[in-house]
Amino acid sequence: MKVYFDNAATTPVYPEVIQKMTEVLRDTYGNPSSTHAFGRKAKSLIEYSRKQIAKQLNASPSEIIFTSGGTEANNLILRSCVHDLGVQIVISSQIEHHAVLHTLEVLAKEYPIKIVYVNLTNKGVVDLSHLEYLLQRYTEKKVLVSLMHINNEIGNILPLKEVTSLCKQYNAYFHSDTVQSVGHYPIDLEEIPADFITASAHKFHGPKGIGFAFIRKGIALHSSITGGEQEKGLRAGTEAVHNIVGMEVAFSLSYTNLDRNTEKLKDLKRYFIKQLKHHFPEAVFNGMSDTLDESSYTIVNIGFPSLKNQNSTLLFQLDLKGIACSKGSACQSGSVQTSHVLSAFLPEEALQYPSLRCSFSIFNTAKDVDFLIESLKEISHNKH
Repeated sequence: MKVYFDNAATTPVYPEVIQKMTEVLRDTYGNPSSTHAFGRKAKSLIEYSRKQIAKQLNASPSEIIFTSGGTEANNLILRSCVHDLGVQIVISSQIEHHAVLHTLEVLAKEYPIKIVYVNLTNKGVVDLSHLEYLLQRYTEKKVLVSLMHINNEIGNILPLKEVTSLCKQYNAYFHSDTVQSVGHYPIDLEEIPADFITASAHKFHGPKGIGFAFIRKGIALHSSITGGEQEKGLRAGTEAVHNIVGMEVAFSLSYTNLDRNTEKLKDLKRYFIKQLKHHFPEAVFNGMSDTLDESSYTIVNIGFPSLKNQNSTLLFQLDLKGIACSKGSACQSGSVQTSHVLSAFLPEEALQYPSLRCSFSIFNTAKDVDFLIESLKEISHNKH
């Protein structure tokens, strides 16, 4: 039996997406910048995709900029905010994805900016009162707040509405890495007037190598990739038409079936938590991942004190049984270091035993959960 519980790293592609992408690769091969019929046909597919995505997000099509994924979209926004908008202070958190954290570290070396980290609770929750304190403190400066909507390791959900309101109140720009939430949660950019959000298709059953940045109308940014005038001059390079169309199909399918998929995954997460608590009563849930209101229905992060001696081998043993989980972000899976997310709020003792991130998709079943639980029990019995 093979079980894939690493959907926060990447998801299997919808069959409908593969079918549509294959069709586009075969039939619509013109360069979208060409003015002849072949080029116009390709361009029309791109613009249709842009309109469909914008409509679902309650945004304008001109506010959607296609990129190679979430990392590029985050880089484009963060770099442009500093270089073009003159941002002097960036308020972020120590549990952001490395696409944000490492970009900010580099920017702090290149520009005279200050990076400030908001406090976290012992559950990894952003302290909104401290965020307001920081916004008050730097009210005379040009400020960008960059906080992710759903944490990719522990699933904690940031209250976007409250954070956006605080940023508006103190005249700060707000960027949110929404890579783990787009396609899984409804986002209305009229109701939540964030200045920037980012998305990556492979997190919602689309292809890898494509994503988008939302950049609110009226904010003048410049490209970090120079060349042609594609994507309103913000992202030079010939567009990958098949990837863009594939992303739109995955995006539309995800939102068309959102209610049904959400209920299915919530039921699966409830069942998983119940089984874990029954068979591993000593296990601890990292962050808010054992809740459904304050964490993503797709992510559970568990620490196993009883498997302390298996810290370095647990993932390997599960892999041998055909189970794919992770200890955190796939972007650092080859690292022997402790997760930077867990290190930001857990006590040292809790970092000594293994933690597992299990992340679900609609292709998972209760049978998959049972197989994982039984495998963990076998590993636990053989720990000595």
